[in-house]
Amino acid sequence: MKKLGLILGLLGAVMSPVSMVQAADQPLLVNIKRMSLEVATRIAQAAIQECRKQGVQIAVTVLDRGGHPQVVMRDVLAMDITIPISKMKAHTAMAFNSATSALEGRFKGPYSVPKLDGLIISAGGVPVHAAGSIIGGVGVSGAPSGETDESCAKAGVAAVSGDLEMAE
Repeated sequence: MKKLGLILGLLGAVMSPVSMVQAADQPLLVNIKRMSLEVATRIAQAAIQECRKQGVQIAVTVLDRGGHPQVVMRDVLAMDITIPISKMKAHTAMAFNSATSALEGRFKGPYSVPKLDGLIISAGGVPVHAAGSIIGGVGVSGAPSGETDESCAKAGVAAVSGDLEMAE
C-alpha cells in the first residue's frame, strides 16, 4: 500500500492537477467508425468506372482510417507502378485529411514532411468522410494527369457519400 501511495505521490508531482482531471475525463475506450468491405469496394469500382469513361485505365487503393489497404484494384492495362502510387496518394489524403492536390506547393524544404516514406504530394488522393469524421482515403494513379486521377477518386467517394452521411 505504501508503494501505491509513493507512486501516486510521484505521479501527482509530475502531472499538474489540470492534466489529471483532463485524463480522468477521457473515456477508456474510443469507438472508431470503419468502412465495410462493400463500401470500400463500391468506391474502388466507381473510381475505375469513371476513369474508363474518360478512356483511362488506373489503379485505385481504398485505405481505412488506420492507413491499411481495404481494397486495391488495378484495371487490366494500368501499369504495375500505379498500385504503390495509388496507395501513397490515399495515405497522404487520409493523413492530412485533404485532397492531395490541395497540398501541392505546401511543403518546400528539402527535409519537409513529403520526404517521409509513404507520402506523395500529387493530385489523385482524397479523404473519405462519414458523418463529419474521416474514415479513410482513396488514391488513384495511372491517368495522364493528376487532375484526372483525382476526378476519378472523387467519383468513387461520391458513389457512397449519401449512404455514408446517413450511417450511424
